[in-house]
Parts: sequence; structure tokens; C-alpha cells
Amino acid sequence: MSAIDELFRELRGAGRKALMPFVTAGDPDLAFTAAVLRELAHCGANLCELGIPYSDPIADGPVIQASYTRALAKKIRLAQILEMVRELTPAFKPPLVSMVSYAIVYRHGLEQFVADAQAAGLAGAIVPDLPVEEAGPLAKICRAADFSLIQLVTPTTPRPRALRIAETSTGFLYYVSVTGITGERGELPPGLIENVAWIREQTPLPVCIGFGISTPDHVRRLAPVADGLIVGSAVVRRIAAASEKNSSRDAVLADVGNYVAELFAAVNPM
Repeated sequence: MSAIDELFRELRGAGRKALMPFVTAGDPDLAFTAAVLRELAHCGANLCELGIPYSDPIADGPVIQASYTRALAKKIRLAQILEMVRELTPAFKPPLVSMVSYAIVYRHGLEQFVADAQAAGLAGAIVPDLPVEEAGPLAKICRAADFSLIQLVTPTTPRPRALRIAETSTGFLYYVSVTGITGERGELPPGLIENVAWIREQTPLPVCIGFGISTPDHVRRLAPVADGLIVGSAVVRRIAAASEKNSSRDAVLADVGNYVAELFAAVNPM
């Protein structure tokens, strides 16, 4: 049983849902990324996603794309990110997964990527640009290593294809709430709750919702139907805005921590 499997087993047993914030590795630098991750864990995050900067992200909106551009401008490399993770994870409780382009995985070598990521302390990888038709080799390696391969289902995914994606995924299934790219949105799309309810009936995997989730009201409305809620752009935007204002790092951590604590309280109200 992987760390992610164990997490969701515990949460389901307690009748609770996962809050899963996302941060970009290396924005503004890796030391601060580690500090943000520690703050997220302290404020209630059950699992954290770490974005591996890539020059041509397939699904990310302008906020996360800009964060990738800033990190790449500082020549952040995969080896440096994994070293940061290696130093962080011994005292870091939530499972940590990477959001990574398949181009990076492929260039590194499938088996080598999984081995290096797992050795650093990562529990899995979300690979948004890996089509299910080509996922077999990486899925096989991940299953053998007990390293979760998390794949995405969108509102436009035909139901037979969604089932096939679920069959090749491990850890949890990432349900994209909207058609399009990441980013904060005021309203949730119609049909979202019904679509997630359907896919949860078809697979034993936990189903977690991401893209566009940014407010306590969003998570309160979605928590009953999902196993977890993923929040990305709203966290990344807060880090970027604070950097632009030359805010102190302690102030940025406090702002992000307060925001995540508010979401956590909405996900799992007392």
C-alpha cells in the first residue's frame, strides 16, 4: 500500500476529505518552496502537489504558467528539485506528489524517474500530458514500485475512456472540474457534482477535484461528493503577489497558511 493509499484509507475511515494544495517548485526559490510546503502541512494540508516547471505546460493557466517561467528563468533543474524534496520529506508528514510533464519523465528515463523520485521521498506523479493509450509502460513501472500514477479525467472525456483512465491510475483519480486550463473561477460548472458522483460509483479509487477551486464555498459544496479538493492557482497567486510587493517571507507564509487553514476548515467542518 502506497503512502497515498494509506492516506485515503485513513481519511475514509474517519469520514474526512483531503485538502491538496499545489505549489510550483522554485518560485521564487527552492528554499522558499520548502518553507511553503512546511506551512501548508502545518495548516492542514493532507497531501501536497509540487509542480515541476516546464516550458510548455499543457493544462496550466496564466498564474501557474508565469510561476513556471519565473522558476525556469533561474535555471531550476529536476535534480535540484529532487534534492530539495529529499531534504524536506524526512520530517514532512503529508504525501508529496509531483505534477510533471511526460516529456520530463521520458527524457529522464521512465524507470530512472520513478526510482529517483521515490528515493527523494515523492509518493507519486500526476502526468497531465500522458494519454491513456501510451500510459501502459509507465503505469507498469509505477505499480511495481508502489509509486502512484495519477491521471486526469475531464468533463469532455467519454465515459468509456474515463473508465480506461481509472483502470491505469493508482493513488487517486484527478477529476478536472472545468473544460480548459487551471485558474481561479467564481462559479462551478453545471453538472460537476453529478459527473463526479458517477465516476466515484465506477472505481474504487478516490476521486479528487481540481481546476478552478479557490474559495471556502467551493470546497464546502464539493466535499460531500469528492474524496479530495485540489487548490493550485490561488496559492501560487498569493506567493507571486507577495513577491511583487516585496513582502517579507514570514508575511507570505502567514498569508498562505491562513488561506489554507480557512479551506481546511471548510473541507472538514467540526
